[in-house]
Amino acid sequence: MSERFLPTSPFQYALRIRLHDTDSAGRLFFAHLFRHAQDALEAFMEHIGYPIDAMLRDGDILLPLTHAEADYRRPMRHGDRIRVEVRVEDLRRRSFAIGYRFLNEAGEEMATAKTIHVLVIDETQVGESLPEALRAGLANHVMAHTQPPE
Repeated sequence: MSERFLPTSPFQYALRIRLHDTDSAGRLFFAHLFRHAQDALEAFMEHIGYPIDAMLRDGDILLPLTHAEADYRRPMRHGDRIRVEVRVEDLRRRSFAIGYRFLNEAGEEMATAKTIHVLVIDETQVGESLPEALRAGLANHVMAHTQPPE
């Protein structure tokens, strides 16, 4: 039996808060956190060999978002450099949950988010199970979401 090794660190995606990301107070507009989470997800999916653009183009499977949540801990401002840690928090037969931690340059947690995606064959039918290659790519990145003590 082969042994599966869990990653020692999450996938990371870097971004910088731009002016168009902010509200009139110069802070990240709350809805834009999910845009950045989606950008991080797309980079992660490409990293595991399942680029979202190819899935959409091929039309074989869809992975719509069925749940999203976020917690905002500190304001992110125009010009801030942010690192997003992406983790697979839950992997099921036909769905998976992705956790995101938004960290500033000092490593302080600025926000967290979570998205849940479910396999759909077409717009009306939930799929039986995730394709094996996708499941393997996700399984190689399963990590519990651990928060530092407050």
